Amino acid sequence: MKKEDAVQLMLDFYGAEPEYPFHSAPDTACFRHPRNKKWSALLLGSLSRRCLGMEAEGEAPVINLKCDPLLIPSLIDGEKVFRAYHMNKEHWISVLLDSPITHEELIFLTDISYQLVGGSSKGKK
Repeated sequence: MKKEDAVQLMLDFYGAEPEYPFHSAPDTACFRHPRNKKWSALLLGSLSRRCLGMEAEGEAPVINLKCDPLLIPSLIDGEKVFRAYHMNKEHWISVLLDSPITHEELIFLTDISYQLVGGSSKGKK
């Protein structure tokens, strides 16, 4: 999955337009819940795999999503889902977009994040 796919998912399911608030990281986008303007996702255009604790070289697109702290230990697998990079690790996860994660899995995790920050889901099921 590519960065553009994640952007399209946020647009299609939640009507969330990407915002680029960081001048020092112009390929990092945040997505806000329309009701309260809280972040539901942070898309890191390119992040070193080593930042996720991987031994592999190179960079990859990553999306940080809010998650129920009770679910986080069961989701972290070191292949698709990781402890959050640069976010509160108790409430956020990082998803490696060029991993074997399916579109359906990403929708599921994105929907959890969206619900946690703003209430009920708006996703098209």
